[in-house]
Amino acid sequence: MAMTEPRARLAGKVAIITGGGGAMGGAQAKLFASEGAAVCVADNWPEPAREVADVIANAGGRAIAVELDVRDAAAWSAAVAQTELAFGPVSLLCNNAGANFRVGFEEQTEEQFRLIMEVGLNGAFLGIKAVVPSMRKAGTGVILNMGSLAAIKPGGGSPGYAAQKMAMVGLTRSAAQSFARDNIRCVIISPGHVDTPFIRGNNEHSPNDWATSIDNPENFERRLKATPLGRLQQPEDIANAFMFAATDDAAMITGSMITVDGGAAM
Repeated sequence: MAMTEPRARLAGKVAIITGGGGAMGGAQAKLFASEGAAVCVADNWPEPAREVADVIANAGGRAIAVELDVRDAAAWSAAVAQTELAFGPVSLLCNNAGANFRVGFEEQTEEQFRLIMEVGLNGAFLGIKAVVPSMRKAGTGVILNMGSLAAIKPGGGSPGYAAQKMAMVGLTRSAAQSFARDNIRCVIISPGHVDTPFIRGNNEHSPNDWATSIDNPENFERRLKATPLGRLQQPEDIANAFMFAATDDAAMITGSMITVDGGAAM
């Protein structure tokens, strides 16, 4: 029997990927584009988003870069409109945008707590509200929310992050139930310890110092020892899970969590 040619798994799909200029969002954007999707690389920082979009375009893919503050409903409407104008109705949404301040309950300020919730949870809620009408036009859709180990076993650190990630489970299930009749699925994907600037670098949305960064060998080893499979995850590991959940291979998965953690949640 003759072998069939491999088919691009996301051919004809249109994706909006928030945090698209970052390590995990960027890996998703590049992978989705390589599998045939047209991608809106959305980020609060426009230059990294443009860099990712340029990489995709230079590889023969289709991408635009859009500046997006996920806390702003009007900005979401504009991002969806730009994407539809460039590529047609949106069929995939990846909610990656997040923030964290790694301080304990008594040290975390109200401002820090609000920012974590507004970026991670409110931003995803607004994104879902913004894309569902476009997905209805497309006749199908998949919403993929970024979870965390904190969505499975939140500890005593950063109460805002624990609350945001646990709440993302509820948001995912609510969206899955609400929009199943529209042929729209919603899945939360929870990484373990992923080697990215989010836990290595010192960023406005995720500050680190020697006490918290995995540049500190003790912190790196602590996270490594907590991962039974023996290595930290890379952005591409998480992108592969997002890819699976976005395809028809996952056609009957909705309202569920996919954990990609090397066993760290066990």
